[in-house]
Amino acid sequence: MEQYKHKYGAEQIQVLEGLEAVRKRPGMYIGSVSARGLHHLVYEIADNCVDEALAGYCKNINIKIEPGNIVSVEDDGRGIPVEIHPKTKISTAETVYTVLHAGGKFGGDSGYKVSGGLHGVGASVVNALSEWVEVTIQRDGGIFQMKFERGKTVQKLTRIGDSDKTGTKVRFLADDTIFETLEYDYSVLENRLREIAFLTKGLRITFEDLREEPIKKAEFCFEGGLISFVEYLNKNKEKLHPTPIYIEKTVSDVPVEIAIQYTSAYSENIYTFVNNIHTVEGGTHLEGFKRAITKVFNDYARSHNILKEKDANLQGEDIREGITAVVSVKVKEPQFEGQTKTKLGNSNVTGIVQSMVNEALSNFLEENPSVAKAILEKCISASRAREAARKARELVRRKNALETSTLPGKLADCSEKNAELCEVYIVEGDSAGGSAKQGRDRKFQAILPLWGKMLNVEKSRADKIYNNDKLQPVILAVGAGIGADFDITKIRYGKVIIMADADVDGAHIRTLLLTFFFRYMRPLIENGNVYLAQPPLYKLSKKGMKDIYCYTDEDLNRELKELEEKGIARDAVGIQRYKGLGEMNPEQLWDTTMNPETRILIKVTMEDAIKADEIFTILMGDDVGPRREFIEQNAKYVKNLDI
Repeated sequence: MEQYKHKYGAEQIQVLEGLEAVRKRPGMYIGSVSARGLHHLVYEIADNCVDEALAGYCKNINIKIEPGNIVSVEDDGRGIPVEIHPKTKISTAETVYTVLHAGGKFGGDSGYKVSGGLHGVGASVVNALSEWVEVTIQRDGGIFQMKFERGKTVQKLTRIGDSDKTGTKVRFLADDTIFETLEYDYSVLENRLREIAFLTKGLRITFEDLREEPIKKAEFCFEGGLISFVEYLNKNKEKLHPTPIYIEKTVSDVPVEIAIQYTSAYSENIYTFVNNIHTVEGGTHLEGFKRAITKVFNDYARSHNILKEKDANLQGEDIREGITAVVSVKVKEPQFEGQTKTKLGNSNVTGIVQSMVNEALSNFLEENPSVAKAILEKCISASRAREAARKARELVRRKNALETSTLPGKLADCSEKNAELCEVYIVEGDSAGGSAKQGRDRKFQAILPLWGKMLNVEKSRADKIYNNDKLQPVILAVGAGIGADFDITKIRYGKVIIMADADVDGAHIRTLLLTFFFRYMRPLIENGNVYLAQPPLYKLSKKGMKDIYCYTDEDLNRELKELEEKGIARDAVGIQRYKGLGEMNPEQLWDTTMNPETRILIKVTMEDAIKADEIFTILMGDDVGPRREFIEQNAKYVKNLDI
């Protein structure tokens, strides 16, 4: 055993100086080094500007993506202090950018009442993960500048001029030795900056992309705050009342702002924020809000005889059907928990939000009986549908209990029982399903054929879904329930793969299935279990030559060019354009679309739930106008579909 022993002493204990720890383990600070982490750098610098706005000192933020993916963020706040810091003995500005957990956001006597971002590590983390950073500060009658390279100071804070203005400008280039890509996505940043503007009433944010012509520019300023936010979220939905219900109050030093509007939709959309951070997992503020609206609407319905004595109370899910709400709280020292650290844990916030909503919403309903009636009619209708869904669900369960198997008859299951190792292909059509069943690896691949168009769940309640012969097999195969009953731990397959034809009908089927997963099995998408198969579009064949499969028109042109370079003329090659999966025999389907060694799978991810909700509403909702506009704007991106 002697050869396995290693020396373990003081010299083996590694001490990472300054920002080396951030460069060594960037994922600990920004989540990942993918595009998501890259965009996070912009959010961190922007959040510092927003903190100035929340403190009442900043009215304008200008953000630019310059050629070469250089980012510039400028505000008109107070400017970072420039005097020598008593503890670090260097300028306060340099301290903020080179020392972790150095900032004006700690303790009761800090420079900020509340703040978002990484709580004092944002600026230094951005500095650590950038090839270079240049900071220009205007305050105290001067213009000051300092520069850094990969976290190291290369130019100390120096006065370079005079100015009677105040503010901070940060320019940086992310480090390409750390990040997988340096390409910023304009739409991703645009959505986040719009969100920040909604949450910070009166703050003006301008955003420009100067990387190529024509220059893209957006400007956001919403005096209506959360009212404007909810109106934006519901712009393509039929509203039950024209103006959102607005509640704003500070209780126990916790400012709370809430906007609510009901629509004719069947899904609920409640977005919660703490200090402008999107708490995607909810938390105590969401809990207080849900408790309050359930109590207020039931109390109102009882007191106004809308619910009779014999009637059961409305449940929370009944009252939340069709709701769009934004709940924003500002907390001095937020405690975050949950898997992604985006769940508020401060226990006192539950009672604060609950008492405030109880009082304000009760008063609103009393003063606006027509709105109260319209909402409660929808709630009662939702309650009846929920009861019908319960009966349909129980009927399905009883029916399955009488059968030898609770799995759908058309499902060809796999022999492996470990869900992490299993995958199910949801295949369009019996013909393709037959080929897939013959070509699959039976150990870990299951096949579920579907035929015909399925239900558009955007226009249907849960009771219709349980009775739908197209969706019921999907629910049973996945095995984790739907809606509020969905339990991600019970899924039977680690990969749920949609395999449809590369044509308009196939695209429609994919969209219908994705709408269903988003509305009724959202954790399946959030957990990364949903994939799209990519069948080939073309087969190139010639006697004596191995068949070549092409997945795009670009693939086809490249392969034909390579064959010409080898002396094989284009007209000597047979080109087959696949119209559907059913045209492939089992071996071809395995080789091109199902073999883990050679197939192409696209994982369905959801960066922005708000944007996803908007897209599904546009594509699958009742309003034709926004759908036509969407198609006209995006038709240029359509490739490889027979239209």
